[in-house]
Formats: sequence, C-alpha cells, structure tokens
Amino acid sequence: MRDILLGYGIFAMFYIMVVYCIYFFIMTLSFANISRIIKGSSLTPFDSMSGSAHVPPVSILVPSYNEELTIIENVRSLLSLNYPEYEVIVINDGSQDNTLQVLIDEFNLKFLPNHAERRLLDATPINGVYHNPDYPSLYVIDKRNGGKADSLNAGINLSHYPLICTIDADSLLEKDALIRIARVYMENPDETVAIGGSVRIANGCTIEDGIIKKVRLPDKILPMFQNIEYLKAFLGGRIGWSSINALLIVSGAFGVFRKDYVVKVGGYREGFPGEDMNIIIKLHRYMLENKLPYRIAFCPDAVCWTQAPDSFRILTSQRKRWGRGNIKNMWDYRFMVFNPKYKQVGLLTMPYNVIFETLNPYFKITGFFALLGYFLMDMTALPIVLTFVFINMLINMIFTCGALLLEELAFRRYPRVRDLVIMAGCSVLMTLGYDQLNAIWRFLGQIDFIRNKRTWGVMVRKSWKGETVKS
Repeated sequence: MRDILLGYGIFAMFYIMVVYCIYFFIMTLSFANISRIIKGSSLTPFDSMSGSAHVPPVSILVPSYNEELTIIENVRSLLSLNYPEYEVIVINDGSQDNTLQVLIDEFNLKFLPNHAERRLLDATPINGVYHNPDYPSLYVIDKRNGGKADSLNAGINLSHYPLICTIDADSLLEKDALIRIARVYMENPDETVAIGGSVRIANGCTIEDGIIKKVRLPDKILPMFQNIEYLKAFLGGRIGWSSINALLIVSGAFGVFRKDYVVKVGGYREGFPGEDMNIIIKLHRYMLENKLPYRIAFCPDAVCWTQAPDSFRILTSQRKRWGRGNIKNMWDYRFMVFNPKYKQVGLLTMPYNVIFETLNPYFKITGFFALLGYFLMDMTALPIVLTFVFINMLINMIFTCGALLLEELAFRRYPRVRDLVIMAGCSVLMTLGYDQLNAIWRFLGQIDFIRNKRTWGVMVRKSWKGETVKS
C-alpha cells in the first residue's frame, strides 16, 4: 500500500505541475493579447457605429422557461441597446408560470394568425407568434416544452437576420455590448463564425430599468466565489484560448453566431445540457473537415450580467448539469481528441479538456484520500501537508490576481480597490472546500451521464426586486 501511495503521489505531483503550466501558458497568452484588445476598443467610434447602416443586423434569441420574474426587465434592456438594426425573439418554451401572459400584457402583443413557420432546423412545432407593430423589433414565440436547444432552433427558424445572438432570460446586456461584438465580427466577417461575450455576476449590483447602474460585489459567499470563477475563466482563460483559435465554448448566456453556419451544422442538439459547448465543437469540426478558413473569437469588453445561484442546492444542480454536459460532449466527439486533422482543437484544447477538466474530479478526490493516507500511515509529517495546502492556495491566488490585473488594465468594472482585495482574499478561501465541492459536483454530473439522466434540474429565478420562482 505504501508503494502504491508513493507512486500515486509522484504521478499526482507531475499532473498538478502540468495543469498549472498550462494555466500559466493560457494566462500569458491573455496578457499578450490584452493590449491589442484595449487598443482596438479605444480606437473604435462605437457611438457612430451604433447608427451606421454598415453594421450587420442581428436576431437576438431569448429562450425562456418559467421566467416571469425576470423576462420584462430582460426584454426592456434588450430593446434599448445601442445598435442600428436588430430584433428580439423571445421563445416561451412551454412555461408553467405566466411568462407568456406577462409579455402579452406588458407589450400589448397580438397573435399573428397567418404566420408561416419556416423549417431551417428541426424544432418542436410552435403554437403561434405574438407581435405588436408599436414594438416592431419584438417577437414572442409560444411553443410546447422542448428544452433550450429546441427553443434556440425555433428562434432561428423565425429569425430574419444573418447573425444570431443567444442570451439567457435572466441576463442583462450592457447597452454597447452588441456593438462591441459587431466590431470584432466586422474585422473579418468572411471567416468569423462565432464570437463569445464576457459574462459577469450581477448579484449585489444596483439595477434600474434593466441597466446596471452601480457595480458591486455579491453580498453572499457562493455568488462571490462564482464571481471569481467567472473572472478567471473569461479573462484569464478565454482571451488566451481564442488567440490561438482554440476556444471550445461560447457561453450560452451571451454569444453571436453566423446563422448560415449554425444551420449547416444542424443547429443546436436537443437533449444536450452542454448545448453551448456542443455548437462550438460542431462548428470547429465542420470548418476543419471542409478545410474552410475560420475563427471563433472572444470579445471580453462585450459584457452580459447574469444572476448566479446563491443557494447550495441550486448551485449543486447547475454544476452537476455542467459536468454532465462536458463529459457527454467529450464522449460524443472523442474521435477528435489527439487527431491532427482537427489541428489545435484536436491536439490541444480537447485533450486538455479531457485530461484536466473531465478527469480532474477523480484526481482531486483521490488526491485528498491519498494525502490523508500519507498522514495516517506516517509517510509524511503534518508540516509538509500544510505546506502543500499553502502552496496550492498561493498558486490559486496568483491566478486570481492575474485575472484581476487583466480586469484593471482593460475594463475596470470594479472601481473600488477594496473589491479587488476582497476577491483576492476569497480566492484563498475557495481552496478550503469550495474547489473540492466543485470536483464532487462534476463527478456526480458524470454519474448522471452514465445513468442517462436528461432533466435540466431545479433552478430558482429571482427578479431584480428580490422575488423568487422555481423553474
């Protein structure tokens, strides 16, 4: 047993070193590209772009299920964007609450009796479309429940414009978020097939009429931890991955796509909890197999604010769903892993995801028990164990500080120095239980995948006024 533990310890040490080296490499790429991002934004006349006829029109798709508490603020926010030509398509996915009715009442929508449904993609037949000429850019689709992917496909069928934007119903876009993504698209419209925006945590912020008036940190610990996770993932990670055209996910909360290519790959796949990763993998695969030049970009200064779960139960449900979606995508596209045909996606991003994301829960859980075994079998002293824990905390804090530095250099959404200090301190606390819980949640999600569990899980929506509803 001692030999087994010793061998495992050597392997685990090598594994951890490789993980941190890759993290460091990707964050280095993020820093290397941040000056280009800052320069591009500073030289772009966004005000004049927002009234230009040369900016491509966009169809914004908002899949909604039991969203009566957030949907009005969301739609009002979307209708007031600084963008020349766009439409907002809300897809009511068989809600059990009053989502459809509150939309009809708020915007005085009328049923369109002669609407002809196009079938660009397979989707659950719709019950009807609602519209009001006083709000010419707003459409509401009512359909039977079919899931988020099915709702997005239904929205694409109705959409009128060449670009589609997906956004969650409990999220709010900054007024210039869409025009900032349009700038990235217009740099190379022939090759750009998808662009991801940055997602921030809205918990704790002051919101009026669907607009973030004052940015503040969450006042609860779970949203605070998620806020740090999002900063590290979007600023420290996705800027770097996108710089080598190896981005594997565009968040379902905010992304823009060329509709023609989404249709060519068959649209969103029903029954996939990780539909946002799935569509990006399909786009990579299609473009590479057909030897077409392309890029999947990331625009960190295009910001969407979203609600983060603030209860242990809801966060557990969300993270299990994420874990289930990740392993399902990796399993279904396993033929791409280590396949040179798929270039950096097959040789770098997907192997990284399998080895250091999908398998990570097993190493974290077994590593904890191995460390306990070392101590109980007198194979190491307590000071060495504490030193290992301290080094782990220190490295995590370094990566958090790296993401915060990127935030300060480029975006400065948090005006108070105290906020940055608090986030750096909380990143230390995350290593003392929260990171381990994340590993357990991912593991349980993979168990759900083996059991072929397809339910979305329980979620709770909160209105921006504090009311709650289950979905």
